[in-house]
Amino acid sequence: MTSSTPPPAQPSGLPSPPTAPARRHPLRKLTARGRGEAHRVASPLELFFDLCFVVAIAQAGVQLVHAVAESHAGEGILNYAMVFFAIWWAWMNFTWFASAYDNDDALYRVVTLVQIAGVLVLAAGVSRAFEDHEFLAVWLGYAVMRVAMSSQWLRVALSTEGAERRTALRYAGGVLFCQIGWLGLLILPEGGRAWLFLVMVPLEMCVPLFAERGHPTSWHPHHIAERYGLFTIIVLGETIAAATVAVKTGIDENDALGELLPIAVGGLLIVFAAWWIYFVVPIHGHLRSSRQAFLWGYGHYAVFASAAAIGAGLEVAVEQTVGEAHLSRLAASAAVTLPTALYLLTVWALHSRHFKVGLAQQSVLPVTALLVICCTFAGEWAVLAAGLVSALAVATGTTLTARMLGRAARDQDATDSRDPEDDSQEGSPYAV
Repeated sequence: MTSSTPPPAQPSGLPSPPTAPARRHPLRKLTARGRGEAHRVASPLELFFDLCFVVAIAQAGVQLVHAVAESHAGEGILNYAMVFFAIWWAWMNFTWFASAYDNDDALYRVVTLVQIAGVLVLAAGVSRAFEDHEFLAVWLGYAVMRVAMSSQWLRVALSTEGAERRTALRYAGGVLFCQIGWLGLLILPEGGRAWLFLVMVPLEMCVPLFAERGHPTSWHPHHIAERYGLFTIIVLGETIAAATVAVKTGIDENDALGELLPIAVGGLLIVFAAWWIYFVVPIHGHLRSSRQAFLWGYGHYAVFASAAAIGAGLEVAVEQTVGEAHLSRLAASAAVTLPTALYLLTVWALHSRHFKVGLAQQSVLPVTALLVICCTFAGEWAVLAAGLVSALAVATGTTLTARMLGRAARDQDATDSRDPEDDSQEGSPYAV
């Protein structure tokens, strides 16, 4: 046996030659990633996934605007809730799966791209679902996404064993079972679809609870928080884009800059405040258990749906102002203030209340939501008033936090400077 000659040593001070990137097999086992994995961030594929899903959300928002503007708010909200659930649930299932099992091999990428194709099919059918109550394309797009998701879980089952394998099989079976139930959208009469929705939504949401019983998946708290935050940013961005287009169209076609300026300013303040309020707390530290994570993750249906509905409401307000919507000013104002209030309440319930100290801090967002609803009755100034109230909530919360931190710093300085033998100052509520 002969040995190869070792390479000559690099002279001191010279850079080392570049190392060839490690080659990975295009197909690998789909096994769990570590929950404590360092530097876990969203992948380019996940970001692409989010952007494509927002296309469907935008279509749902456009149809909601048309329904509300034509005084069919009840029907429009129901259709919006159904379509938005399909979009959000498919997005959420992929997000949590990817947090635990993303191995980034060729097959994983292809199946994820198939899911993206599914949501685009769904998006293409949104208008017919709203206008003609025809859900074939919506069901087909959802089926593509859900069957693809089930195939990912079957890959996990083939790559693992024991309790983890049972969890994967439960997920795969539960997803397919629910997809069969959604066939009711195609065969039931129109009046029965709402009842089917009320039955199928709890069944869908019980699948993760059933599947992870005894063996929770290894989702990554920081990664999950980042994924939800990025999707929130994208939805708020879509809200700004939709409102901007509506204002621009109103100005170009009706020369109504003076009438639309309060809506534009108020809408911008609402979206800015929505961003600030969501990201003011480090929520990943709260996601310590599956129970906390399920409540937090499921609650985001209301966060995402209300954030997207704010944009639709701003469009309705613009159309009403320029005389293109067949509804009252009060109804148009409510189309903005009600989703804004819902957003504030759900973000408080999911995020803020876990980090606020004292009654004053805890009351800021609930009181703001109530005041925003009261702004509905402010006539042509309703949207601007809601925006100012939302901005005031941010300023109030920031001031209260600054005062609390200032008191904590003063108490800490007093603790550090006291006599080491004097124990009379122990027990400060702000002690670190």
